[in-house]
Amino acid sequence: MLFNSYIYIFFFLPVSALIYFALNRYRLIQAGNAWLVLASLFFYAYWNPVFLPLIVGSMLVNYGIGTVLSRNAHGARGLRGGLSRKKILLFGIALNLGFLGYFKYANFFMVNLQWATGWELSALDLTLPLAISFFTFQQIAYLADSYHGLTEEYDFLNYCLFVSFFPQLIAGPIVHHKEMMPQFARLRGKVPHFRNIALGLSIFSIGLFKKVVIADNFAYWATMGFDHAASLQLIEAWGASLSYTFQLYYDFSGYTDMAIGTAYLFNIRLPMNFNSPYKAVNIQDFWRRWHITLSRWLRDYLYVPLGGNRKGETRTYVNLFLTFLLGGLWHGAGWTFVLWGAMHGLGTALHKGWQGLGLRLPRFLGWLLTFLFVHCAWVFFRARSFADAEKVFKGMLGLNGVTLPEWTASLLGPEGEGGLAFGKVLRGIEGGTDTVVWLLLFGLIAVLGKNSMEIGRNFRPNRWYSILVVALFVASVLHLTKMSEFIYFNF
Repeated sequence: MLFNSYIYIFFFLPVSALIYFALNRYRLIQAGNAWLVLASLFFYAYWNPVFLPLIVGSMLVNYGIGTVLSRNAHGARGLRGGLSRKKILLFGIALNLGFLGYFKYANFFMVNLQWATGWELSALDLTLPLAISFFTFQQIAYLADSYHGLTEEYDFLNYCLFVSFFPQLIAGPIVHHKEMMPQFARLRGKVPHFRNIALGLSIFSIGLFKKVVIADNFAYWATMGFDHAASLQLIEAWGASLSYTFQLYYDFSGYTDMAIGTAYLFNIRLPMNFNSPYKAVNIQDFWRRWHITLSRWLRDYLYVPLGGNRKGETRTYVNLFLTFLLGGLWHGAGWTFVLWGAMHGLGTALHKGWQGLGLRLPRFLGWLLTFLFVHCAWVFFRARSFADAEKVFKGMLGLNGVTLPEWTASLLGPEGEGGLAFGKVLRGIEGGTDTVVWLLLFGLIAVLGKNSMEIGRNFRPNRWYSILVVALFVASVLHLTKMSEFIYFNF
């Protein structure tokens, strides 16, 4: 079920909220939580019911392992049967990673094994279960915290709600148990709160507009450039690549806004996942702003266990690089994702070395270099193959020529001189003046404007604000006829 669909907006969401608060009104608190779990599982199964047993089984197994680890966190190191707590933790992590690896990476491994050995291997008939990367990482964190004695003994119903809560189930934010469990148990959150409802609907409407009006329009030009154009000249390549850069931002931040807005309706506060990442002035700043909950997970459960910065300067650079390399692979089973992760790992290591020398760039230059680096890395993130990425980069470097508007012909000389041509400059991506306007307008908003969380912190509903929110919502609903999935649903 898509957030940007009629059935979600006008049926599933209001019915889920009404029944939840009705049960709570009659002091059926556990029934209310059980209803949210059932609604969340229905939301998940709506895509493909065959994967419902997988997420239910995952919750059962991880809750059982986590309970064993938590109960013995401050007791003896060994358990009955000679098993140590560490072995149980490693077993739980291996089980989760094996589950994720089989569905997400088995075919990738087989294709590369066939290439390396020449063996004839048949691809497995696998469909990637929805949200597997997100709920797997969430539960690995829970097991690790249980091992370290950082969790309480939560009841199974609240644990299921922590894993399956439908606003953040499919594409995050990747939540932490200590952020969510107390909120599910808080009695004050069991009754409707007008301010939370108003704030939730506002943030949801902003996110919906980001997705269906802004991101989906950018998606058209990006798709034409990356997937359909045989070659791209300079302006077309920059138009396509920038379209994807802003499509990805408005698509994923739009999803996160809708998730956070939906959660507010249930008096649940999800963690911030975006903080205007295209305002970043260095690559470290970017990762403190982009997909914040994933960055936090990679830091706490990968970078720190690898040794972090505690084992010398060289090891610190290696740990940074490995963390981003594996973060790239988490996003997708493909070498383009691995290269994207490697680029960010190398960039972060270089930035740390630059800082260590006490060097600083002027703020504007730092922002410009960071944006260009992130933008170029997104080309590999989007490209279906290295050939597609090469096509885009060749265009961005002007190796396929430059087409300028016809009115410039009298100023710049005859066609063909210096690789120049004159005509419709964005024909290859089926763009025009509107493409330029959208890139400038929404690029400036992403770089200079307030983000949804800043708007939420200063939320003061009034007549004009309400009119604006309603206008955004109506404009978005009118675009629901061309529904599309969110980009991060693929990860």
